[in-house]
Amino acid sequence: MAGDDTRMLLLGAVALFEPVNGYQIRRELMSWQVDQWANINPGSIYHALTSLTEKGHLTRHDLVDNGRAVAVYEISASGRAELERLVARSLQAVDVYNGVSFYAAFSLAPLLERPAVIQQLSVRLQALERTDKELDAAIRANTHVAPPHTGAALRLQLDKLRSERAWLVEVLDDVRSGKFAFAGDAPGWTPAEDDPGWQMDADRKRYREMLRG
Repeated sequence: MAGDDTRMLLLGAVALFEPVNGYQIRRELMSWQVDQWANINPGSIYHALTSLTEKGHLTRHDLVDNGRAVAVYEISASGRAELERLVARSLQAVDVYNGVSFYAAFSLAPLLERPAVIQQLSVRLQALERTDKELDAAIRANTHVAPPHTGAALRLQLDKLRSERAWLVEVLDDVRSGKFAFAGDAPGWTPAEDDPGWQMDADRKRYREMLRG
């Protein structure tokens, strides 16, 4: 799944900020600390962008910006379809021992439309409830078979699972009520005045003018 998570995050970053250059994508993903929780090597980002371009998921434009060559990326139709597939799968699937895929997908959920997010998180809620019952039954069945420390470790996972379920119930209410913004909505959040995102926005507008020209 690690390769899928990397692909999802890169496609998502391009979709959020396109047209965007490789350095901006790298800086943005590093600000999300993906090197720590998603195990993405900062040096591998440019290689991954090239790979996604070769697969047709990204379109690369070689521009000259203020006298310097710059590679600018946009997401293609196939890339958007792949992104939506990966986000949907990761929002729905429950992995008791690894939450990286869900964390990455939830970060990119604003790229989807609200009804799709509601549907996918509802599927996840059902999966959490089902996994809760299965894990609880496994703990009970092995109480007198497995070593005590093994049972304690499983109970920790069960507590985390139940905590996520309670969190997800609240989040689903927020999604339904309109607290969070999704595709087609007005932005629900504005960066601070000194946020690097404002420079990225100015660059994006300039790149669009150059591409139109």
